[in-house]
Amino acid sequence: MARVENREPVGPAARMAASLAKRMRVKKGMTQEQLGTETGYTGAAISAMERMIQPVSDEMLAQLEQALSNGTGVFEELRELVRLEKLPEQFRGYAPIEQKAVALWLYANHVVHGLFQTEAYARALIAGGYPEPTPERTEELVVGRMARKALFDRKPVCEIELVLDESVLKRPFGNAEVMREQLEYLAECARRRNVNLQVLPMDAGLGGEYAGAHGELNIVETSVHDRVTYLEVQRESLLITDRAKVSGHMQQYAKIRAQALDPRRSLGFIEELAGVRR
Repeated sequence: MARVENREPVGPAARMAASLAKRMRVKKGMTQEQLGTETGYTGAAISAMERMIQPVSDEMLAQLEQALSNGTGVFEELRELVRLEKLPEQFRGYAPIEQKAVALWLYANHVVHGLFQTEAYARALIAGGYPEPTPERTEELVVGRMARKALFDRKPVCEIELVLDESVLKRPFGNAEVMREQLEYLAECARRRNVNLQVLPMDAGLGGEYAGAHGELNIVETSVHDRVTYLEVQRESLLITDRAKVSGHMQQYAKIRAQALDPRRSLGFIEELAGVRR
């Protein structure tokens, strides 16, 4: 089926992909229409990509890899760079750090953490945001978010801890089926050997102490074994490298984790909400 691309700003990685695709197409003696036929796009879409009227999509890069690269993997490598420049501006500096992390300590108290979102949940969340994104932009952001999941199966393994506030599990997005699927996926993630998932119950503060009051936390142990904190609110972000501050965040995270249900009870709680029968 032919696809028509919509005009959007073009970043450096997409410009590189466009230039390379044109050179390789010409070298193979293919017209834009022929390349379009081979990749499932219109000749006009190939022309728009090559003239950099509109950035190459993730799907188009995958097709160009098959049609032009001769097994070099060049367009597959460019996919990562193009995905990065299509991420929200405030997230671009943190994304590579996350993907190379040795360990992650995460706390989410509003929505399911992006690493743990299903495609349907992410799409409902992103599409319903403000300002409202175009359908094309929504799909770009969903693709970028799903690509982060490669971290779960990366070698060497990344150890991931996530504490989810109970309210996150009860705040639906999309519809009941989307939320059920999300809960089932969280339970699946919780069973991974490199994932520790805990639920912070809503009555945690009844004991007079509630460590999760100051919002989400993302703490990373980097590939060189430094620790940094990433915070994001209202489309603004902050990457903290000061050791004393990060140490304070680690202590706060330890308090949050201590007040949460243990992993076994957390998994049972999530399964119960999802309607999973043991």
